Amino acid sequence: MVAATYSEARLTSSSGVTGNVLMRSSLYYEFLAEREEILKHKWIESEKAGYDIGWERAFIDWMTKYRADWRVSRRRLGALENLRGNGR
Repeated sequence: MVAATYSEARLTSSSGVTGNVLMRSSLYYEFLAEREEILKHKWIESEKAGYDIGWERAFIDWMTKYRADWRVSRRRLGALENLRGNGR
Protein backbone atom coordinates (compact mmCIF):
# COMPACT_ATOMS: atom_id res chain seq x y z
CA MET A 1 0.00 0.00 0.00
CA VAL A 2 1.48 3.34 -1.03
CA ALA A 3 0.05 5.30 1.91
CA ALA A 4 1.49 2.87 4.45
CA THR A 5 4.89 2.99 2.76
CA TYR A 6 4.80 6.77 2.63
CA SER A 7 3.64 6.99 6.25
CA GLU A 8 6.29 4.59 7.41
CA ALA A 9 8.92 6.54 5.51
CA ARG A 10 7.79 9.72 7.22
CA LEU A 11 7.96 8.01 10.62
CA THR A 12 11.45 6.63 10.10
CA SER A 13 13.80 7.94 12.76
CA SER A 14 17.35 9.07 12.11
CA SER A 15 18.55 5.70 13.42
CA GLY A 16 16.68 3.98 10.58
CA VAL A 17 14.12 2.30 12.81
CA THR A 18 10.68 2.53 11.26
CA GLY A 19 8.00 3.50 13.72
CA ASN A 20 4.73 1.86 12.93
CA VAL A 21 2.97 4.34 15.18
CA LEU A 22 0.56 5.60 12.56
CA MET A 23 -0.64 2.15 11.62
CA ARG A 24 -1.50 1.37 15.28
CA SER A 25 -3.05 4.75 15.98
CA SER A 26 -6.75 4.98 16.81
CA LEU A 27 -6.75 8.30 14.97
CA TYR A 28 -5.61 6.51 11.81
CA TYR A 29 -8.41 3.96 12.16
CA GLU A 30 -10.93 6.76 12.63
CA PHE A 31 -9.60 8.41 9.49
CA LEU A 32 -10.02 5.17 7.53
CA ALA A 33 -13.56 4.66 8.83
CA GLU A 34 -14.49 8.25 7.98
CA ARG A 35 -12.98 7.93 4.52
CA GLU A 36 -15.01 4.77 3.93
CA GLU A 37 -18.22 6.59 4.89
CA ILE A 38 -17.41 9.43 2.50
CA LEU A 39 -16.78 6.95 -0.31
CA LYS A 40 -20.15 5.29 0.39
CA HIS A 41 -21.80 8.69 0.38
CA LYS A 42 -20.08 9.55 -2.91
CA TRP A 43 -21.37 6.35 -4.48
CA ILE A 44 -24.95 6.86 -3.25
CA GLU A 45 -25.12 10.51 -4.28
CA SER A 46 -23.49 9.78 -7.64
CA GLU A 47 -26.10 7.09 -8.30
CA LYS A 48 -28.87 9.57 -7.46
CA ALA A 49 -27.37 12.25 -9.69
CA GLY A 50 -26.64 9.88 -12.55
CA TYR A 51 -22.98 10.92 -12.73
CA ASP A 52 -19.87 10.92 -10.56
CA ILE A 53 -20.21 13.85 -8.18
CA GLY A 54 -16.51 13.75 -7.31
CA TRP A 55 -14.60 13.39 -4.06
CA GLU A 56 -14.65 17.06 -3.04
CA ARG A 57 -18.41 17.48 -3.38
CA ALA A 58 -19.05 14.19 -1.56
CA PHE A 59 -16.59 15.14 1.18
CA ILE A 60 -18.12 18.57 1.80
CA ASP A 61 -21.68 17.24 1.62
CA TRP A 62 -20.97 14.38 4.03
CA MET A 63 -19.03 16.59 6.44
CA THR A 64 -21.79 19.19 6.64
CA LYS A 65 -24.74 16.78 6.76
CA TYR A 66 -23.63 13.57 8.43
CA ARG A 67 -20.27 13.76 10.19
CA ALA A 68 -21.47 15.01 13.58
CA ASP A 69 -24.09 12.27 13.96
CA TRP A 70 -21.67 9.65 12.62
CA ARG A 71 -19.07 10.60 15.21
CA VAL A 72 -21.63 10.40 18.03
CA SER A 73 -22.60 6.92 16.80
CA ARG A 74 -18.95 5.86 16.65
CA ARG A 75 -18.36 7.06 20.22
CA ARG A 76 -21.44 5.20 21.46
CA LEU A 77 -20.38 2.05 19.65
CA GLY A 78 -16.87 2.36 21.11
CA ALA A 79 -18.26 2.84 24.62
CA LEU A 80 -20.51 -0.19 24.19
CA GLU A 81 -17.59 -2.32 23.00
CA ASN A 82 -15.53 -1.17 25.99
CA LEU A 83 -18.33 -2.21 28.35
CA ARG A 84 -18.41 -5.63 26.71
CA GLY A 85 -14.64 -5.93 26.99
CA ASN A 86 -14.04 -5.91 23.23
CA GLY A 87 -12.45 -2.49 22.88
CA ARG A 88 -8.79 -3.15 23.48
